[in-house]
Amino acid sequence: MPYTAAKPGIQPAPEELREKIPGWGADLDPADRPAFPREVPGIQTGARWELPDQQLDDGHRERSLEHERLTPVFGTAQPLHGLAGAVRRAAYERYSEGQTAHWLLLVLGDRIDATTEHLRSFVTLRPDNPLTLSGVLGERGRHPVASRLRPGRSDAKHAWLDPLLVIGPWVLAGVLAFHAARGVVRRAR
Repeated sequence: MPYTAAKPGIQPAPEELREKIPGWGADLDPADRPAFPREVPGIQTGARWELPDQQLDDGHRERSLEHERLTPVFGTAQPLHGLAGAVRRAAYERYSEGQTAHWLLLVLGDRIDATTEHLRSFVTLRPDNPLTLSGVLGERGRHPVASRLRPGRSDAKHAWLDPLLVIGPWVLAGVLAFHAARGVVRRAR
């Protein structure tokens, strides 16, 4: 049973595993295992419970298909909402965590949520600023160009793509807004 303070069930005998799996048991010597002191039978875990108290489930919590119930502790600070929430709910309701579609839908939900928040910022008094969000201004005085071109950087292969991903959507939005405004002005004439 998941989420209990007790150790998992009894494992097959080492001899049985050694017969089935070639090379099994290479770490049987306790001196080779850094976790050995915790594996001593009868050691106290410090848990004051056999099974942690279960939080109340109002039926609106997402849980993986693999689990028979919710984890004992779960977050409620950011409930799912809007289109992004619907996409994330679909990921949990239809697909197992072992399926790529589950994770792709969660990433899609994240991108929808981020885009929605960027668009929402335009109707506030302080819209998002792509320069400060990208962190470019934080590199002033720290040799930004030289540090990006030094040998051995792991991101050197895709560094050219970063400006396109950060500023590209803003440029595209500006071009679309310009064309929309020009169309409105032409119709007004």
